[in-house]
Amino acid sequence: MNSTSIRLIKPSDGPALADLRTRDRQNYARWLPAKPPEFYTPDGQAAVIESLLASHGDGLTWPGVVVCDGDVIGQVSISSILRGPFQKGFLGYWVSSLHQGLGHTSRAVGLALGIAEDVRLHRLEAHTQLENLASQAVLRKHGFTSWGTAHEHFYADGAWRDEVFWERILAGGPAS
Repeated sequence: MNSTSIRLIKPSDGPALADLRTRDRQNYARWLPAKPPEFYTPDGQAAVIESLLASHGDGLTWPGVVVCDGDVIGQVSISSILRGPFQKGFLGYWVSSLHQGLGHTSRAVGLALGIAEDVRLHRLEAHTQLENLASQAVLRKHGFTSWGTAHEHFYADGAWRDEVFWERILAGGPAS
């Protein structure tokens, strides 16, 4: 059986992420914004990782990778962390097309919920495109509820896309 785990991203993940993103570039064009060609290179991913880790050091994000049997197969993050009266973050995730349909995404989201509670968030939010039924099923499985649709909210693959907004209230501590 394949095992799924998540961990904080590290600089040495750049080549693996570049390979995955290059392989799935066309598969994910519908779901992700366009990126410059250098984004798909190990150096481009190294720059992204450096920025993510700097943001993590400032407490603004928890950038992770999804790992199966020791190999990086995707990413999971809690970003846009707001403290004070909000205590919330934004959940994002993707798993390589070669590893979809095997439960890795769902297990990664479940593990990310534990991270959100560990960093004492009260609320976690996510967005899915209206047609992304698989991602919506993952969020529902983990107790997220939809709270609205934003029309023409996100531009990808040459068109404005509608998105469903999701939320999950956690057991996070009081605002500080």
